[in-house]
Amino acid sequence: MSLLTTILKQLINGLQSGSIYALVALGYSMVYGIIMLLNFAHGDIIMVGAYIVWLMMARFALNPIIALLAAIVGCTALGVVIEKAAYKPLRSSPRISLLITAIGISYFLENAAQLIFGANARVIPPFINAEPITVGAVSIPAEAAVTLAAAGIAMVLLNVLVKKTKMGKAMRAVSEDAGAAQLMGININNTISFTFAVGSALAGIGSVLYCCAYPKATPTMGSMLGLKAFVAAVLGGIGSIPGAMAGGFAIGIAEALVSSAGLSEWKDGVVFAILIIVLLVKPTGLMGRPMTEKV
Repeated sequence: MSLLTTILKQLINGLQSGSIYALVALGYSMVYGIIMLLNFAHGDIIMVGAYIVWLMMARFALNPIIALLAAIVGCTALGVVIEKAAYKPLRSSPRISLLITAIGISYFLENAAQLIFGANARVIPPFINAEPITVGAVSIPAEAAVTLAAAGIAMVLLNVLVKKTKMGKAMRAVSEDAGAAQLMGININNTISFTFAVGSALAGIGSVLYCCAYPKATPTMGSMLGLKAFVAAVLGGIGSIPGAMAGGFAIGIAEALVSSAGLSEWKDGVVFAILIIVLLVKPTGLMGRPMTEKV
């Protein structure tokens, strides 16, 4: 196998995992852009989506399409419930209260999953039984092709939603100035709930794509995935949708290149080293903008 072929294969692997990180990072960025909250429970919503997929396919032997829809609906509903029950009552509280609550919800979801499903990994049946796509000397797994296509479509639809629809304009207005948006007749509560719903729906899609690449569900699977997606959001510029996409792909490719160099045990360390460097050199990220507060 030539060096070029090896590099291309690693880039494909990096783009596959980067697509998942990008989808999760989009949820972080959207929520942070609206209410300045780092929703650290977001990764565990993906864990819940993975268990929904396992229930639909392994326990009830349903079609993968039904499992996909169930994961999206279940994650969306969970995200809205969390926002209404845990975050909404604390909107006027100090920001640290919301952060602590988010961490508490993360631990609650992990321990609830362990109590219900046990600590052992649950193996998820394969979603796709298709031959790899061969392009020259490079063989692209069907799962990678589907992941890239699904992530690309989701990101395009999200851009259309945010930039071309009435609700998207409301989201941007609330992100810019919630007080002024409310004076213009925008329902702040509905806009925030809709943002959580969209972010959680992306988490549902991400959970299915993650299960395609790593077909098992565990109670703690969302922790590291969520942290890496957070690094991707910070790298791209927290609050920036294009930045979240770019950061996700960058983190995925960096992991793949480190693994290809024979340093697989260091790939998590490299991700967090990137976070430290970004915070030291350019805290606003690649596409972020400086935030100013009026006093």
